[in-house]
Amino acid sequence: MIFHTFTEQKLRQFTESVFLKMGCPVTDARLAADVLLKSDLRGIDSHGVARLSGYVRLWEKERINAIPEVRIVHETATTATVDGDAGLGLVVAPFAMKVAIEKAKIYGSGWVAVKNSNHFGIAGYHALMAVEQDMIGISMTNASPLVAPTYANERLLGTNPMCYAFPAGKYPPLVVDMATAAAANGKLEIAQRANQPIPEGWVQDKDGNSSTSAHQLKDGGSLLPLGSDKDHGSHKGYGLSATVDILSAVLSGANYGPWVPPFVAFLEPSANPVGEGIGHFFGAMRIDGFRPADDFKQHLDNWIERFKSAKTVDPDKKVIIPGEPEYAFEQERKIQGIPLIDVVVNDLNELAVKLGIEGL
Repeated sequence: MIFHTFTEQKLRQFTESVFLKMGCPVTDARLAADVLLKSDLRGIDSHGVARLSGYVRLWEKERINAIPEVRIVHETATTATVDGDAGLGLVVAPFAMKVAIEKAKIYGSGWVAVKNSNHFGIAGYHALMAVEQDMIGISMTNASPLVAPTYANERLLGTNPMCYAFPAGKYPPLVVDMATAAAANGKLEIAQRANQPIPEGWVQDKDGNSSTSAHQLKDGGSLLPLGSDKDHGSHKGYGLSATVDILSAVLSGANYGPWVPPFVAFLEPSANPVGEGIGHFFGAMRIDGFRPADDFKQHLDNWIERFKSAKTVDPDKKVIIPGEPEYAFEQERKIQGIPLIDVVVNDLNELAVKLGIEGL
């Protein structure tokens, strides 16, 4: 693989230019670019600028509304349902999390379900918005049906990521940001671009047999739930994925299960949808609703230190705190730049030519 390194600012300018060409307002273009760049900075390359072409293709198919009227359509003191008006999930999701945060400021917690949205980037971006306010942030979304439930040979669930983020004191926030599938689809896309095999236990072929081909989904196969198979706990991953689907979509009025619209533009959404668009779910909880925030952060620091000092099987390896690798990537890439493989760079430059903007 050949890597090309770009500064954060260069990629940010390019990404904003793409969203502006789609017709997004300036503030929305900047926000959407910020969400994608956060992913690249944190080392989650599958959900960063590599996804730009996918958003453009959905916009060209009129499945993304560049100038949505994002609004609250149902509300109580501590809860709300937001209609994203088919807008970029990169814009709709921060709107919804802000609603949750504002409710939490007044009532201690805020909970917001979203319908009629699109792919929202990394779940961690939105959960970390609450952390900045000394709150615990919760973020999740359903996604295109690529995952077969335990024992099934039919795609019924998405990778359905969930994120919980907690503010610490002297340490970076503890961020549990994960797909509920054995692997995120974006990791398969990376392996496809690099023409590399994937670990066993990520996917099954159309007959239900384990496979290491990154192209298996194109041939009728499916992703497996977190845990891979029943003997290794796939029923738990299936249960987590189902929870995300229900909170994000059954609760909000979005599409769920096999009716969730695909991210790829060449596949059409269901002709008989059960809801509107993709669904998300967000929560914000004030820590001082439970104990003084400084006390919590002091004890979370203590928690982190104890886990980091744990005895390990291999003395050269240490216990990893959730969110620690991503934080390290972010500090490094802000200085050293963001690496992109040549396949992604070529794709983005082709996109630039098509849109009439300056390439990378």
